[in-house]
Formats: sequence, C-alpha cells, structure tokens
Amino acid sequence: MPSETAAPPGATGDVLEALQDTRDRTLALVAHLDDDALERVHSPLMSPLVWDLGHIAAFEDLWLARRGAGLELLRADLAEVYDAFETPRAQRGELPYLRRDEAIAYLADVRERALQAGTRDPLLLELVLRHEQQHTETMLQTMELARLPAPHAPLDAPATADPALAGLSGLELVEVPAGPCTLGAGADGFAYDNERPRHARELPAFRIGRAPVTNEAFMAFVAGGGYERPEWWSREAWAWKEQYDIERPAGWTTDGREWRMDRCVPLDPRKPVVHVSWFEADAFARAHGARLPTEAEWEKAATWDQGTQAARPQPWGAEPASDAIASHANVDQRAFGTVPVGSHPGGASPAGCLGMIGDVWEWTASRFDGYPGFAAHPYREYSEVFFGGDYRVLRGGSWATRARVATPTFRNWDHPQRRQIFAGLRIAKDA
Repeated sequence: MPSETAAPPGATGDVLEALQDTRDRTLALVAHLDDDALERVHSPLMSPLVWDLGHIAAFEDLWLARRGAGLELLRADLAEVYDAFETPRAQRGELPYLRRDEAIAYLADVRERALQAGTRDPLLLELVLRHEQQHTETMLQTMELARLPAPHAPLDAPATADPALAGLSGLELVEVPAGPCTLGAGADGFAYDNERPRHARELPAFRIGRAPVTNEAFMAFVAGGGYERPEWWSREAWAWKEQYDIERPAGWTTDGREWRMDRCVPLDPRKPVVHVSWFEADAFARAHGARLPTEAEWEKAATWDQGTQAARPQPWGAEPASDAIASHANVDQRAFGTVPVGSHPGGASPAGCLGMIGDVWEWTASRFDGYPGFAAHPYREYSEVFFGGDYRVLRGGSWATRARVATPTFRNWDHPQRRQIFAGLRIAKDA
C-alpha cells in the first residue's frame, strides 16, 4: 500500500503524512455514496465526483512521476480526459472518464509509483498535496448542490459565539489607518505563483467589517426589497438577477430555511451568510452605503499589525501557520458548515477583524490579475490564463478549506455570478 512505501529521499515526514491523511479523507468523502451519485453529472457547473478522483491521480502522476522523476505517464491515454484547462466542467460528463473502481485503483497505483520513484522536490510534493486538498472542497460544493449526504457528523462540538460578540451583524466597522503594507507571499516556502512577488503598497485609511455579514443582516436586506431595487445593483448584475429570477441566496427557502448538504434547516441568524454571488454581495454593500473591500485592503486588515507596522506572515503567534489556523478558525471540514460569528475570538486579526480565515470565502472588489513582476510557475494554466477577465478575487477560505490552503495570502477567484462556492462577504467603506 502507498502508506507502507519508503519515503522518497528529501521528502519531509510532515508532507508524507499529510499526503496520506489527505488521500484517506478524499476517499472517505465519497465512500458512503453509491455509484450513480459518484459518477453522474449533478450540475453543469461541476464535474462528476468521480472525474475529480481521476483528475487528482492524473495531476499527481504528471508532477511527481513524470516531471519529478522523469517517468512516462502511467496512463497517457487519460491525459486529455483529465486536463482541467482543456475540458471545461460543462463538457466533462461527456468524456470517457474512469468509473468508481477504476478511479480508486488509478489513485492507488499512481501514489505507489510516485513514492517508489523517489521524487525529491518538496515543492512538487506540496503542490500535489494542496491540489488534492483544494479538490475536496470542490467536491463538497458538488455534493451540496446535489443535496447528497455528508460523509460523517461534524467532528467539532457545536460552536457558540463569545457572548460579547454574539450581537455582531457584519455591519460594525473597524478602522485601518493609512500607511504602507507589504502584500503577498514571501520568497521562502510554498506559495502559488499569483501570491508572488511580495510587494509594498501604500493604502489610504479605510474601514472594514469587524465580522462577515450574517444571515440576520442579509435577511433584513431581502425583506427590505434588496432584490427589487435596481438602484442597488449594477446593470450587469440586475440583468443576471432578472434572467435567472434570483430572489435570495442559493439554498434559502421561502419559509426561512436553508439547504446544507442533504438537510433543510432553519436559518441561524448568527451565522455568516453563504452561497451569495459577487453580484449579490456588491448589491448588499451598496444598499448599506458601503462597498466590498479591495483584496489589498482585505489582506492588510487580515495581517497588518498597526502597533509594530509589520505583517504577521504566521497569524496568531509563533506556532506554524497551518496549526494556528486550524486552532483558531472554522476550517478543515470539521464543522461541516458555518458557525456563529464570534466563535473563534482567538483568531481575530491584528486589526480586530473576526473570521477572516475560514467559515466563508469573502468576495473582494478586485479583479483577478497578476501582481507587479508576476512570473508563471510552475505552469501558465494555474493562474495566468485567467488574468484580465471578469473573475473576482475571493479571500480567506471557508469551513471546507483545509488549513494548509487557507493562508492570508491565498487568492481564489470565480465569475461574479457564481454561487456554488462557500462564499459570503465583508463590507468596507472609505475612512
């Protein structure tokens, strides 16, 4: 079995353990589903779940076996089937992708061969690891759209907000003073190409939400005619809303409930709103005389310590960043959903903002593009091909994001009309 194969020279035990843990969790995510649920197309927005499994294997084979160790692809005939860039999601259901037993066997065979090959590059190992972790979140999006059951009960005890923070709605603002900040990932360690190079920015003073916008605040927006007032929507957003008859966030019902995986539950007013598009987030902000933060403002509010005029690249202290994030944020698929705002006061940012990591991705005003001096690495198709379009940046991760991925510099992106992402919002204003 892959877990019994000797470690490749140069690989750290931490990465190897994380690779095995991630694989175990990937398989556990779908083990309870029947073949039909795993193999069919549930939405044109998403791949069949079993396609994701085969893609994870093909990506690992490409980077660890072929590029890392110089081997031929194990299944060259599958390269086109699992090329994510060349085969858009809407077309994947028509491809000759592997079915359940074949895909699981392909995963095991690729892993065993890659480890036996002795891939030495720790950055390639980390790339493969994080790629698989990101796909498990995508698979959870598919499962929620299809209203498939969760693989297990929440691992965490039900979260409750700190009583002093329980009344937050997401409309309360903290001020971030004007001044310089440094954005992006440093040169050391693993980061995606779009997080680099680290660069200095000068930002004017601004105010930003102390917490993400809650269900209660968004319910008030809906009840107050938020989806009926064109003055709060951009022309493009209003056309989208009218075309698809959008009246509330995805998953909300007319009787004050929401779908979470295969269950329809009462809306919890204290939890962050989730499954809203950028269009809806922008309209909510406009209705409150606010706007969405730029991603530079978001990152400064998440990391910049005004007392020392320095960033905290490892948030919340000296412990490793992923351990700190796992301890102080709703990440890692532990709660299988959002938790009340204020449940993780120890994860407050230096500026005093709560929940900037985990719970819900937060839409920003920024379009997705490269930082000054951007260089594609290790392949163009990860970031560069998406620059210059209508993609909007999301920050912070969600409850479904693994702690290793949910760093303060990580940049996610999607079209402004998309709602399958576990996304909410945080408002901002000029100071």
